[in-house]
Amino acid sequence: MLPRHARGLVKDTLSRTTNSSSRSSSTITPTRTSRLPAHDQRTLKDFLAASHQEVASTAYQDSSEMSVPTTGTTSSFPANPRPKTFTIESYGCQQNAADSEVVRAIMEGAKYKWVEGGGEQGHHIGCDIVFLNTCAIRDNAEQRIWGRIKHLKHPPRRPRSATPAPSRRQAQVWPPLRALEYKKPVIGLLGCMAERLKKKLLEEEAIDLVVGPDAYRDLPRLLDVVEAGEKGVNVQLSMDETYAEIKPSRISPDNKSAFVSIMRGCNNLCSYCIVPHTRGRERSRPLHSILEEVRRLAGQGVKEVVLLGQNVNSFHDTSTSTASVISGGRYEASEGFSNMYKSRDKAGARFVDLLEAVSRVDEEVRIRFTSPHPKDFPLPLLQLIAERPSICASLHLPAQSGSSTVLHRMRRGYTREAYLALVERAREVIPNVSLSSDFIAGFCEETEDEHLETLSLIEAVGYDQAFLFAYSLRERTHAAYHLQDNVPESDKQRRLAEIIATFRRVAAARNAAEVGREHLLLVEGPSKRSTPDSPTWTGRSDTNKRCIFPYRDVPASVRNGEGRGPMVSLQPGDYVWVRVTEAKAQTLFCDEILGRSSVREFAAAVPGPAVAGHGAWTRTGHREVDAGACKLGYVLSEVEYSI
Repeated sequence: MLPRHARGLVKDTLSRTTNSSSRSSSTITPTRTSRLPAHDQRTLKDFLAASHQEVASTAYQDSSEMSVPTTGTTSSFPANPRPKTFTIESYGCQQNAADSEVVRAIMEGAKYKWVEGGGEQGHHIGCDIVFLNTCAIRDNAEQRIWGRIKHLKHPPRRPRSATPAPSRRQAQVWPPLRALEYKKPVIGLLGCMAERLKKKLLEEEAIDLVVGPDAYRDLPRLLDVVEAGEKGVNVQLSMDETYAEIKPSRISPDNKSAFVSIMRGCNNLCSYCIVPHTRGRERSRPLHSILEEVRRLAGQGVKEVVLLGQNVNSFHDTSTSTASVISGGRYEASEGFSNMYKSRDKAGARFVDLLEAVSRVDEEVRIRFTSPHPKDFPLPLLQLIAERPSICASLHLPAQSGSSTVLHRMRRGYTREAYLALVERAREVIPNVSLSSDFIAGFCEETEDEHLETLSLIEAVGYDQAFLFAYSLRERTHAAYHLQDNVPESDKQRRLAEIIATFRRVAAARNAAEVGREHLLLVEGPSKRSTPDSPTWTGRSDTNKRCIFPYRDVPASVRNGEGRGPMVSLQPGDYVWVRVTEAKAQTLFCDEILGRSSVREFAAAVPGPAVAGHGAWTRTGHREVDAGACKLGYVLSEVEYSI
């Protein structure tokens, strides 16, 4: 709260500016509009209450009358008021990031103006509306949002100006700028947390707007409700909302990788998971609308598309004729896996049909997808990934636990043995595929022996990446109603630490084996540790590994060879052919750069990531590639690589 003498000064300042405004209003000519004093703290509601009769005489004139000033009438509003500004903070999964782009498109369509995030001490100074797109899958994610809300509802502690804060004596003359200039923005909570905690959020005075993931179209109307002094709420889940016809407004348009949401919701009802309760049941976008979006992104220069969904590989578009799809419209689960949700047999396009169609849009655009369920990896899907060079050889297979008894309590629909059989089948069909997974430590009633089975599964599979968490109970889930969260928090944290240590040891060994292998990287830009004296850039491999390489001019084409032909400077979105020279636990270093390349060229010459000197392609001379050795039979007549 302001000191007593400062409050008096603020009051006197407001009184003087208000009286000055009243005295000067009689001298305003009809051709000019009045303005509020710069430091007037009255709200729009206060102003309207004080000048209702004057505003009423002009507010309902048509546009032609409003464009010509009327003698004796003055409007206190400019003819074209400043559009209100908004920004979005996204938390949690990639789906939230994609949803934020949908929200931006809806808001811009309603004539609101997007502004970049940032400001003083974490505040968006001058921004009218701040949306927090939230995650509810774990307690830590929610606690982070509560901390952010607490921060936003208090003004910055220092003045907006760059000058030092006034001394106590100066404060007697200078009213603090934050008292006169800072205006709390409208704060809106979007996403899963809004859906889960709507009642609690409405009790928080700092929150003005609570909107669930299926109600983003309603945002402009709800903001009008907030403007009228009420709280705006819509958390209604939908059985058919996919935002299919909305063109997302990209928040990072220069990024060469883009998200494309293909389905929403989840029908799996795993016992620990809140997603079906916050995102609703599964529904998929029409296949043709997805293809249109991918074509548009490819035309904008995007080189990597990430297909998104809560259960992305259960995509099922019932509006597409089965005569035009390769799956025949039939549902096929992974061998040895079962479904909690039985109604999956209706005809329509499946995920394998979508992936095949997207891969034909542009063979130089890479395709990834997340987050899948292991049950939805039938053999035809694995074979398609192996055949198409543009579909990345990187699979996310979330296991959650290595114990069959824990998997049963989780209602995952498979056993440890069925999961290991899927891993073996994936590695047989897709050579050099990289695998990632999710694991939960300390699930309900988990014993030490069950925990040890998880450690042994991590070692047996050999994951390249993993997302590891301690279990946190979620309300409204099956586990909350039927299981006991009886593992002590100390045991959860100890088991999580053991899982992390096991994974890091396995991942480090797998990365060490990468030395000597060749990869095609999608160039992203300067690395975090790049310096003017030693510039380095970063890129991602087909297997989703981060690679660091020195930034220098490289051959314009691998065909030219080093020292021959033109040299070029790499740009974000280029493909570059590199060889790994050093490896750390999560990063590969590639000091050998063979040249700029393409998906087609690399796939034809190197059917899989190759190790120099071990039956792979080495740089020794000319050789025509055998079409039978290539993924799709592409032939390059003169490639400077031979076995």
